[in-house]
Formats: sequence, structure tokens, C-alpha cells
Amino acid sequence: MNLYLRLLWLLLTARLRPACDLLGPCETPMRVWPNDLDIYRHMNNGRYFTLLDLARTDLMIRAGLLSRIKAAGWFPVVTMETMQFRRALTLMQKVKIVTRVLGWDAKSIFLEQHFVRSGEIVASAVIRARFLRRSGGSVPTAELMALAGHDEPSPPLPQWVTTWAEATAEQS
Repeated sequence: MNLYLRLLWLLLTARLRPACDLLGPCETPMRVWPNDLDIYRHMNNGRYFTLLDLARTDLMIRAGLLSRIKAAGWFPVVTMETMQFRRALTLMQKVKIVTRVLGWDAKSIFLEQHFVRSGEIVASAVIRARFLRRSGGSVPTAELMALAGHDEPSPPLPQWVTTWAEATAEQS
């Protein structure tokens, strides 16, 4: 239930925060609540990924893309993710999640997301996401970018991201 309340809060407050560029950065403020903690009294590692979902939703809202995606009958799915934890987050700490698009290929978008506490990155993630049609099938990235009104080519992806994506694709 907590995450639905956070989503509702995000939806209600998104228009109070400044608009974001489609490629970011987009800063989403959060706080660590008691039900985010594990038995060791720091934020549960799974909760990080859940909060990243909310931050990506915030980017889509504030970039003006979420309503267009919904009208087109599309929805995002995460196909790969990796996380590096540097410091623990504990009860009531304020943190912001900074989301930016690294780039894209024909099928997927790659995003970088950082948890930042007091100016220090405490966790970092890279996400590969795709958009699917409710009617079935995936949405080519070019079609997504056209819907967003973005006609620039993808920024070059870092080599390690390309290698990571290719290695994982070979395993599946």
C-alpha cells in the first residue's frame, strides 16, 4: 500500500516541480520510511529498484510524455537492470533520485539513475527499458521518440553499457 501512496503523492506533486527535459536530468525527492527498511535497519535492496520505477514515472510526467504514452496504449517495462550500492540509506533520510537517459538503440532505452544524499551518490543503477503495446508487440524506439517530439539521434552509449547489453542478449 505504501508504494501506491507514494505513487499518488508523486502524481499529485509532479506539476509543482519544474518540467524536465526528456533526456533528463530529472530529480525526484524521496524519504526513507520505516517500511522501506529491512531487519538490519537500512533500506531493503529491493526497495531501491521500486523507488527507481517511481523516479522514471516522474521523468515521464514532467517531460510531458506519460499522457501521450497512455493515449497511444503503450507502457514501459524494464528488461535489464544493474545496481551498485555505495552507502546505506537509513530511517527518515532524505534522498533524491537523479534520472537521465544515456541513449537508445532500435528497441531499448538506457537510463542512469543515482540515489543522492547530501550531494553524495549512495547508489547507482543502469536500466534498459522497452515500451510495449497493450495490443501486443513492442514499440520501436524511433516511434517512441517521434511521439515525444524528439528527433535528435541517440547520444553515444558508454562502451560498457553496449557490452553489458550485448552480453546479456547472447545469454537469453
